[in-house]
Amino acid sequence: MARASSTTATIGFVLLALVATATAGRTLSDNNPGRNSINLGTAADFAVLAKSGVSTVPQSIITGDVGVSPIGQAALTGFALKLNSDSVFTESDQVDGKLYAADNASPTPVKMTAAIGDMEIAYSDAAGRLDVDFTEYGSGELGGKTLVPGLYKFATDVAIFTDCTISGSATDTWIFQIAGKLSTAANVRVTLAGGALAKNIVWVVAGASTFGAGSHFEGILLGATSADFITGSSINGRVLVQTAVTLQSTTVTSPA
Repeated sequence: MARASSTTATIGFVLLALVATATAGRTLSDNNPGRNSINLGTAADFAVLAKSGVSTVPQSIITGDVGVSPIGQAALTGFALKLNSDSVFTESDQVDGKLYAADNASPTPVKMTAAIGDMEIAYSDAAGRLDVDFTEYGSGELGGKTLVPGLYKFATDVAIFTDCTISGSATDTWIFQIAGKLSTAANVRVTLAGGALAKNIVWVVAGASTFGAGSHFEGILLGATSADFITGSSINGRVLVQTAVTLQSTTVTSPA
């Protein structure tokens, strides 16, 4: 009888240990508030959004809307703009969407003020997240790495000199907090694996972002300064920055 009680107690202890282990694992992987998705608000209506201008060296290909504010249409350069009949937006052969500026006719100025405000709120939210999973991962060089879901924090620059992979499921999230600059080398490719989605990947960058010629990038770029896309580069995501965006025969595709 004592042996049976001892066996039962042992089994119970093992089961409790397994439950505790599973719960601890679930807390680590699923319930970190630092990795909750970033709400872009109305900034999510744009493939490219900037405060001081967007320029293109043709022929760029942009799938989605482009917007600038508080600056006007003159800051949309290289697009050969065509004003629509009610002056609410412009169009371009390089944009599969509309282009909006602060000096377009009503209701565009209000729309643009809201979008810029939402972009700034999203930046502050992403940059201020705590509960960091990875600090100074790879010493800021992500080439050759497979990046699992998590909140990554870098005190200085981040560079991608060789191809890297972002791997996870369609419900996983990634946030990269970068206090310095972000850059990729020419022809480097950031690719997705395991069902990972570009809309769930946020790069929040305090410094300038530069994407090398022929490179490919994935995710939402929230930049406090500028973003420069060198000849033939591409991004599956959004470019939302607080100064200027320069595109050189660049392909920008809004994520599904």
